Amino acid sequence: MNQLISKVFCIALLLLTVSEVNAGKYVFSVKGTKTYLNGQEILVVGLRCSNALYSEEATKDLIAHLDEYKSYGVNTISVFIMGSRYGNFKGYLEDASLNPLYAKRMAKIIKAADQKGMIVVVGCLYWGGSTAKWKSWTQHEANKAVANTVTWLKKNNFRNVLIDVDNEGMAMREAGFDPAALVRAAKAVDPSFVVATNFKGFPPAEADLGIHFSEPDPAKPYVETEGTPTNAPGGYWSKYSRPDPENAVNYTNIGVYSPEMKENQIQITREYIQKGWGYMCASTWLQCVPPYGPNADPGGNGTVGSPGIRWWLEALKEMRGPYNPS
Repeated sequence: MNQLISKVFCIALLLLTVSEVNAGKYVFSVKGTKTYLNGQEILVVGLRCSNALYSEEATKDLIAHLDEYKSYGVNTISVFIMGSRYGNFKGYLEDASLNPLYAKRMAKIIKAADQKGMIVVVGCLYWGGSTAKWKSWTQHEANKAVANTVTWLKKNNFRNVLIDVDNEGMAMREAGFDPAALVRAAKAVDPSFVVATNFKGFPPAEADLGIHFSEPDPAKPYVETEGTPTNAPGGYWSKYSRPDPENAVNYTNIGVYSPEMKENQIQITREYIQKGWGYMCASTWLQCVPPYGPNADPGGNGTVGSPGIRWWLEALKEMRGPYNPS
């Protein structure tokens, strides 16, 4: 009798394990110049939530707003393992393994997104002025970090993802890391994962698509993953939001836009969508750090008295309607 109970328990445990491993419902893929989710063509449209792993509260807040995002037409969010400017959290340990604390938060976001039929852009390396980077790293460690990320995604069957190996080619410029080698490191683990490059120039042959800084390749999909107004006085990420970049610890003009800036970004969004390019809104509102953010709540209409990005979401909804995954 005890042996029978033991066998039943083992079988139940095995079934539970298989169920957990195969928990992913959605698979993001690329074919030709198009992107797909579960085999259905989809145009990537979303929000850059790069510092969402900053704290447990920030992670929970993002997850709590996913349904609201979908109601405006958003199908994708981007989250960075190392965070972005002013986040400064070490998503990788020095040996290039994932920091368990931040990996756990990322897992919560990807699982929640998968349940809602949404895509997550998983950002790997973030160099720039970030203190989250490891100055001891060579190409070997960078490759290993990307490979470890894909191994982790594969182990957890997180397939509703797009991998950005190096934000804006920062690590390429500052540390000399080869983005094509980073893509190869990812593909060596599992070639079915969609991997993008993000530097000024055409994506290498190894990459599935180009994003943000990439020159749009007519043979591959393109997604603007960090869309901002191009007419912000002094540049959106420069003087407009960082008038004294050497001494700044957070952004200024957080979630504030002039009427001209809003009109500019809405028009660019419309043009990109008409071209068949993906577009994701990036904002100081979404990615500023405490005490002002990160803000998952869309906020208001982008004025000093009502900062936020709801104005962009409302414009997106007019263009595309709510997002209802197949």
